[in-house]
Amino acid sequence: MESATAGTQIRKATATDAPKLAAALARAFYDDPMLGHWLLPDESRRLEQLERGFEFYIRRVYLRHGESYTTDGLRGGALWLPPGHWKLGALEQLRLLPGMAVAVRSALPRTLRLFSFLEARHPHEPHYYLPLIGVEPASQGKGIGSALLAPVLERCDRESLPAYLEASSERNRVLYLRHGFQVKEEVHLPADGPPVWLMWREPRRGQF
Repeated sequence: MESATAGTQIRKATATDAPKLAAALARAFYDDPMLGHWLLPDESRRLEQLERGFEFYIRRVYLRHGESYTTDGLRGGALWLPPGHWKLGALEQLRLLPGMAVAVRSALPRTLRLFSFLEARHPHEPHYYLPLIGVEPASQGKGIGSALLAPVLERCDRESLPAYLEASSERNRVLYLRHGFQVKEEVHLPADGPPVWLMWREPRRGQF
């Protein structure tokens, strides 16, 4: 599956893309209030931890669901989970734990705390979930984020299914509002953490 949107070629990501895609996402989220400053406050190790963590989850979780998208030049990605797959089972979480510990090291306790915080607020009705979308800084502002959103949002409209995500920055929140998402709730991460906007999108009728 390939599509061209806003002059950007979008395709499904593959295992060989994982290292470069993870690096692009790490650059995208380096200054993010949630995944950057709150989760990984040590700037000297943040980029490396982000790269390792993203690559681990791309390989072990996102790619196997077949809904991970990137650009022709691996400038960013949108990693979706299809309906019914947003929540990892207890056994799967245990299997992932050693690899997570290697990837994020000292940030593991805070990472698990973040997962628990977001999971407790996650809706349970069928939907497509977007846990991660990012474009490297040098390529931002060129419509790539919108292009990365398009394939699954179009499918949501065709299949009459909603979509859900957590916006961790004001800039991203504005992008999602333009694409039909609405803020369900604004929450704050523990320990005087930054705001996170829980956003829901109902399918658009007659858009396909």
